[in-house]
Amino acid sequence: MNNTKPAPGVLPVQELRDLAADGRIIVPDPIREEQYQPASLDLRLGATAHRVQASFLTGPTASVPDKLGELSMGHVELRHPTILERNCIYLVCLQEMLYLPETLRGKANPKSTTGRLDVFTRVVTDHGDAFDRIPAGYDGQLWLEIVPRTFPIVVREGDCLTQLRLERGDPRCTDEELRARHDATGLSRTATSLPAPAVIDDGLHISARIAGDGPGDVIAWRGRTNAPVIDLSRRGHYRPADFWEPIAAPAGGRLILDPDHLYLLNSDERLSIPVDFAAEMVPFDPAVGEFRIHYAGFFDPGFGCSDGQPGTRAVLEVRAHETALSMEHGQRIGRLRYSRMAARPEHVYGSAMGSAYNRQRLALSKQFARE
Repeated sequence: MNNTKPAPGVLPVQELRDLAADGRIIVPDPIREEQYQPASLDLRLGATAHRVQASFLTGPTASVPDKLGELSMGHVELRHPTILERNCIYLVCLQEMLYLPETLRGKANPKSTTGRLDVFTRVVTDHGDAFDRIPAGYDGQLWLEIVPRTFPIVVREGDCLTQLRLERGDPRCTDEELRARHDATGLSRTATSLPAPAVIDDGLHISARIAGDGPGDVIAWRGRTNAPVIDLSRRGHYRPADFWEPIAAPAGGRLILDPDHLYLLNSDERLSIPVDFAAEMVPFDPAVGEFRIHYAGFFDPGFGCSDGQPGTRAVLEVRAHETALSMEHGQRIGRLRYSRMAARPEHVYGSAMGSAYNRQRLALSKQFARE
């Protein structure tokens, strides 16, 4: 009899498969192989999107259907391609349900493509008091709030806009652990793969890359708010110029961000996520300003260090609030928090699994043609 206690940490892909086989992840149709990521599971949209008056949490005594009875303004069917309009709030029941043991809890985050299209999403649970957090032992449905901010989008039943991580115990890495790993392998690296200077304090500090490599180098993209609709099923289809304004490196190394516009920027750091770690970008950091720096905050094991890479810059979705924001090259804009994996994943982020943003620079979402 094996009495080995399961290791704490973020669950790898092989344990997610086991949970689905054991009925802990309940699905009407088999999970597609491409839904399994190294440390997370992509979740599929159900058949109906409810238009609601406002975002909500259910609280300890209510379910999502209870709240929909009060706040629903109607619904649209997703069995065929359907447009979700800008700045409208939709709520969709996800196909995957959970029947978690008391030893597991979860957190959700938008997929990279979702964030780069400025589609704000977060998971809502029955009897919940926090977005994107699934308590230990949760038994029930998951719902996804969807708010297209810059572009109207076309979605359909089965599309994946968010992803789920499951955790056992306390997986968080201490700063001491991170400093030791950085000294050994480089969590932030130079172009020659050597460890780069890094500030580690409650995670790895991330700064903005505003300077370019040469004259006219594009250092940011700003979303056009009068752009056409984007069908999420398209790949390499749309002309970037119809949706994005390229911003060249400013001479003084300073970029003024207009409020309520989406900007895509690179981190100055070339990041590396070792295969026994996972990481998450903190979306709000009050210490550095009134702006959101990231929608899609999960970084998989192997990001920036598979395929012999010398680290990879993060693409940051930055949105200033209320007032214009001056951002300078090298300005700290957030932090990356690392967690231990419960076990090494059977596959890691990289070209072997067809990762869309492997070796990225300032990459737009995969719906756009590469220029």
